[in-house]
Amino acid sequence: MPLPQEFHDLAARVNNWGRWGPDDEIGTLNLITTQVVREAAACIRSGRRIPLALPLRQDGVQTGVIPGRVNPLHTMTAVNHEIFGPGTVATSDDAVTMGLQSATHWDGLAHVSHSGRLYNNRPAGTVTAHLGATALGIERATPIVSRGVLLDVARAHRTDRLPAGHAITPEDLDAAEELARTTVRPGDIVLIRTGQLQHYLAGDRQAYAFPSPGLSLRTPEWFRARDVAAVANDTLTFEIFPPEIEDLWMPVHALHLVEMGMLQGQNWNLEELSAVCAEEGRGAFFLSATAEPFVGGTGAPVAPVAVL
Repeated sequence: MPLPQEFHDLAARVNNWGRWGPDDEIGTLNLITTQVVREAAACIRSGRRIPLALPLRQDGVQTGVIPGRVNPLHTMTAVNHEIFGPGTVATSDDAVTMGLQSATHWDGLAHVSHSGRLYNNRPAGTVTAHLGATALGIERATPIVSRGVLLDVARAHRTDRLPAGHAITPEDLDAAEELARTTVRPGDIVLIRTGQLQHYLAGDRQAYAFPSPGLSLRTPEWFRARDVAAVANDTLTFEIFPPEIEDLWMPVHALHLVEMGMLQGQNWNLEELSAVCAEEGRGAFFLSATAEPFVGGTGAPVAPVAVL
């Protein structure tokens, strides 16, 4: 069914097409300026490093619902092979087959289209079967290092995990921002914790996948008003699932990626970071989260690290 007028009205309010020129392919990553990076580096106090990626493993988060999005399959291609002859140095090599968005990842700007268009008014047809994303590919993303801000919505609600049907609102983000003892500012990367990943960490990937708390349709304007550079969270679906409006599937994806040109990340492990931020009474840190530069990729795995 066609997208409702409510969606188009919201899209017009958050749209960034042409903001950084007609040829722009990185969207809100333009907001990560050299000054933003310098200020982000000032967040490092102890040098404590918190990994935010899930291990790449065959029994990963994917349940098989999305065709082709397979969990990482690791195979050995050589085991102690004395390639230059007996008694020489031996090497072991391996390979992996995986969906680029199967584990902790960034969704690239070519990942979603609507009404036949991608970000910055490019035709959806620029994504092809043979070449992938011929425009807006994930390899075009600049180095993603900035100030990270944890908005721990679950902790703000005084719970370890939000209920499955919880649609995160701007009011939730305001409360989590207050808890973080900082103000989200232009160029920040916002990480939103729901606690949903606890299901997967406990061995129940079905409960992790569906139903899921997530961002509501009201939140894109919150990020647009603050000029956030990128957003990631600890869920499989990113937005509330099932959707708030019947038969309106993935509207937050479309608003972020197509209209705003803002990368979004899924399956980020924010559990340790939540504990450390609560312990230190802070929510801001230096974040390194550059996407693997797969040419033509509509997304990419990432191994983000928060440095406090």
